[in-house]
Amino acid sequence: MTVSPDAFDAQEMLASLRPWVECESPSYDAAAVNRMMDVAARDFALAGGIVERIPGRGGFGDCVRVRFPHPRMSEPGILFLCHLDTVHPVGTLRTLPFEVRGERCYGPAILDMKGGTFAALRAVRQVWAEGKQGLPVTFLLTSDEEAGTPTTRDLVKAEAQRNRYVLLPERCRPDGGVVIGRSTVARFDLKVTGRPSHALARASAGRSAVREMAHRIIEIEEMTTPEHSFAVGVVHGGQWINCVPILCEAQAMVVASTQAGLDAGIEKLTAQAGERNGATLSVTHTSTRPLWTPNPASLAAYEQVRAIAAGLGMEVGQGVNGGGSDGNFTGELGIATIDGLGLRGDGNHTLEEHIQIASLAERARLMAGLVAQLS
Repeated sequence: MTVSPDAFDAQEMLASLRPWVECESPSYDAAAVNRMMDVAARDFALAGGIVERIPGRGGFGDCVRVRFPHPRMSEPGILFLCHLDTVHPVGTLRTLPFEVRGERCYGPAILDMKGGTFAALRAVRQVWAEGKQGLPVTFLLTSDEEAGTPTTRDLVKAEAQRNRYVLLPERCRPDGGVVIGRSTVARFDLKVTGRPSHALARASAGRSAVREMAHRIIEIEEMTTPEHSFAVGVVHGGQWINCVPILCEAQAMVVASTQAGLDAGIEKLTAQAGERNGATLSVTHTSTRPLWTPNPASLAAYEQVRAIAAGLGMEVGQGVNGGGSDGNFTGELGIATIDGLGLRGDGNHTLEEHIQIASLAERARLMAGLVAQLS
């Protein structure tokens, strides 16, 4: 049972997606994220969803949960797990405007993951309009995924455990395939404490935390091996240019494709802590996105996805991706999780972020098929 083959018009979908892309919503700006949740909530309500606002915490924005009316709403069904926070600060539209260039459309977070979320909404709306719904459907729109999901992971897990399938419309693989496993990611706070002095009159009496952090960053990133990679960013240090800075802070990530690789990476990074050159580095492990290896439930779900796609004339492969998503949490729990159902495109997290416009209709059609036929 599939929806009408001409149900999705990519150009019309693109025009309706534009307000989402132009509502900038960086993770650490709760008010901006809440404005985005307002935009999405209205579209979900117009599509017939029952919208519930869940207040944010820890300085992050709200979440939105949407349930679509169904005779068996209390039974386990399909959870679309989406995030509407982005890495792009407010003002990015000045340098990365919503803009069509040939077969592509550019804009902040259009690929990661507003476009995929919007396509999923349109897929469910069409299935319900045609009366072809199979399992009950819930959407969870979260507000802190790009920050490592520090405040919503309990919500993600709880909602996933109420459902049979978890579908994530994150960007698809380059060949259009879906994702059934992801690397593990650990985050850390780094802090260097130095010794103060006047930056000109008595510079040699001080120990610059900024200078020491600069050396440490290079050393940490050079510890990268095929087993695990290290990245350091979000650096803040000093307060007055005429004072030797006594404090510098940064954030670091360790990414690995195996648990052993992650454990070794964490050991390497934490071993960097301590005093050197009169300045002291502390390393604090703040969070981990768990390793998600293809589990039996996800593999079985993929076989359904592959068969449903084939019935639509599509060939959809599968694979394991680097980098994390909220699918790490649900996949690690053993729940049937299919990630990478979103749009084709490239450049996410950059000023070249774009989608292939035709993939709006293509991926909506695939997700509609899953909603109608997953069992």
